[in-house]
Formats: sequence, C-alpha cells, structure tokens
Amino acid sequence: MSAEVVTGLGVSPGTGVGVVQLMAPRLGPPRTQTLTENGESEAAGGVPELREPTVLIARDLSAADAAGLDPDLVAGLITEAGGPMSHTSIVARSLGIPAVVAAGATALRTGMRVRVDGGTGRVRVADVTESPARSTAAPAAQRSVGGTRTADGYPVELLGNVGDAAGAAEVAACEADGIGLFRTELAFRTRTRQPSIEVQARLYSSVLAEVPERKVILRTLDTGTDTTMPPSHGLGERNPALGVRGYRATTNLLEDQLRAIAIAARVQDVDPWVMAPMISTPAEARGFRMIARRYGISRAGVMIEVPAAAVMADAILAECDFVSIGTNDLTQYTMAADRELGAVAELNDPWQPAVLRLVRTVAVAGTAHGKPVGVCGEAAADPLLACVLVGLGVTSLSMSPRALPAVAEAIGESDHGQCQAMAVAALGASSASAARAAARHALATADLRTPEPTHRA
Repeated sequence: MSAEVVTGLGVSPGTGVGVVQLMAPRLGPPRTQTLTENGESEAAGGVPELREPTVLIARDLSAADAAGLDPDLVAGLITEAGGPMSHTSIVARSLGIPAVVAAGATALRTGMRVRVDGGTGRVRVADVTESPARSTAAPAAQRSVGGTRTADGYPVELLGNVGDAAGAAEVAACEADGIGLFRTELAFRTRTRQPSIEVQARLYSSVLAEVPERKVILRTLDTGTDTTMPPSHGLGERNPALGVRGYRATTNLLEDQLRAIAIAARVQDVDPWVMAPMISTPAEARGFRMIARRYGISRAGVMIEVPAAAVMADAILAECDFVSIGTNDLTQYTMAADRELGAVAELNDPWQPAVLRLVRTVAVAGTAHGKPVGVCGEAAADPLLACVLVGLGVTSLSMSPRALPAVAEAIGESDHGQCQAMAVAALGASSASAARAAARHALATADLRTPEPTHRA
C-alpha cells in the first residue's frame, strides 16, 4: 500500500487516479472574478488545458473555474483552502468529481500520480499498477423522481439546481418536478463582457426549453466572495459576502435580467418563477416583486439566506409569492462561520439546531400565508436531513440532479408523521451531531431504514 501524502476534508464521494497538475497561483488569497465598470471580466489564472485524467491542486477555485471542470478529464480535485459548503465543493459534488478540501500546503508536485478518495479525504501516491483513470464516482441515476410522496401520500416537490441547459437536461432526464434554482450568474462568469439582453434571453430560453411545462425558478444575479461588482459608492469592499450583493446591488442589470427572462418566457410560452438573493427586509421583498410585475412576471419570490429575513418571514411572505431557503448562506451567517473556511466546518453544518429553528420559523409563516417554502441549499441533498425538512413544513427541495434519486427514495420510505417526529427530535438537540443522531434514532424507532447521506457523515 502506497503512503498517504495528504489528508483533508472529503466533500465529494468517489475515487479517482490521475496525474497531478498544480494550478497557479498556488498561494495567496482565493481567486476572484470581477466585472468592471465597463463590463469587462477580470479573473486570475484558470484551469489548464487537460489531455489525460488529472488531479488538480489549487489554493481554491473561482466559481467560474469550478463550473467549467470536465469530469471526463478531472479525476480528482484537491484544494488547500475551502470547506464542505464552499462553491468548489458544491460544484464537485454536482459533477461527481472526487474532491478533498482544506488540505493545507502539500508536498505534491506536477507529474506525480495520486489516488484521491473524496469520501474519506485521503490522498496517496498511486500504486504502479494503477493507471490514470477518470473518476469512479457513481454516475447520476436516471430513475424518475417526479411526483414524490411520503409513504402515506404527502406530496413533496423535488427540483434540481442548475447553471445551464446541460444541467436542465439532467433534471429532465430524471423527470424531476422542475428547476428550483437556476443560477443566472454563471452566464456572467463565463463571458468577457456583460451579456446583452438578447444573449441572456437566448440562454434563459435554452434552459426553459429543456423542462417544458415544469416549474422553473430563476435566481437573479448574486455576487459575493467569488464575483464582485463595482459598488455604487466607488469604494472597495473588504468583505463582499456582507457587502453590496444580490438585491442590494440593484442596478439596470437587474431590470435587464428580468426583461430577458420575460422575453424567454414568451418564446417558450411558459410562466417562470423568479427570486431575488440576499433579501433582508420586507421592503426589499416588496420592491423586487414590484419590479418583476413591471415585466409581466407573475411569480416573484425571495431567498431566505439572512437570519433577519428568517425572523421576519411572516412579514416578508406578505410581500412576495414564495420563498426559498438558501441553507448554505443561512448557516454561514447564523453561525458566523465562513463557508469557504475548512477550519470552521463543524460550525458550518446545516444540522445546527439554530439553523433548523430558523427553517421552522419560515415554514410556519409559509403555512400561515398559504405560500410555498422551498429549500435550495446543500441541506436538501442529504436524504436524512431532507426528511427532517419535510417534517419542519418545507414544501419543496432543490438540489444537484445527482442527489435527487436518493432523496426521493428516502422520502418515499418515510411517512409524514415520522418526518415530523424526526424534526421535533432534531430541534430539541443542542448540537449538529446530536441533531443528526436524534433524527436517526427517531427514524430507527419507527422500524424504517435510515437513509445514508450523499456526503458528510
């Protein structure tokens, strides 16, 4: 057995053997991409051209680089920084690429051949008998997940998170109920200039065309630590995650997006849903809905990512048509734990009882108003936690298409009453690990099979 050379956090199950390729710059702060005042794109580095199964090593990846990884050639991914809920980890899971993050500085060098285990977080030098090979992560299952119900018939909408038409095609292939999160910002990250209304309309139309007659929720442009927009006050931002991002950056760009979405909707003859990220107050929710209405969009909702929005969910739901809980950022802000930092991964866990209590607050408000409450964060992809979320009152779950079959199976094997009992048990815990254990115990006492998480124990 060859020696283990790297240990980090395994964030995307599967194994891969490949030739190491270091990405520059290897040291320094995580790379960002900036849309400048004149619409030009500035980005440092990039994924090198690959010709054989490769294990990429980087300080971290920009969202644009991560989204552009080819799973046929990227056998594994290792980053020195990052956490389980970082953008890099999320993309690796969606593509089925074995990944290890928070590995720190390593002794690995370009040309070495290594084996990456994205489940255990271990990396070792490959045996001489192991040839470079594409990822052995399990491929996405193609079973139908649409119309999922609990064992006693309670309906739960299962949707996919996508960034382009290819992702939408995956959602269609497993016959999910639609798209719960279309990340429109990916269109901006892969272009050198701000795309025109016509270009945006074609992109949005291509996504809508893949899932005709199904629900599609388009999230308007979000920016944060990996993409920064020039702030209107002309000053740089020391912490973009807490700065002028999402709806706070309302400019002509938002109206261009909504105009493009309206054009795409007419072309495809559909009635899309739109939602704004980083909403903090009822006034912001009302403002977004009014802008959407101007462009003939009848279903306008908001993301619940800020704790203040969760606490004010009742008032916010009075101002919009639906809400979707982004558990990745909601956990980050609730626990004051940077989702890109592996050192605080234990805090940055959606099983944290404080986060679950905020989810319950939002779900209760949704029931009172008779409006949908979804979850579109990574929490939805954990089969056990998905059952808890259903028990808390969430009406839809959106995740990577790869995660849909396992979640559909878990929900279908649990009755609604048991989901509620699991939720009560988790809410009464004092830590994330205790909440997870309490939910498993509640499920086990009903003599039902405990669903295995798709990532993270």
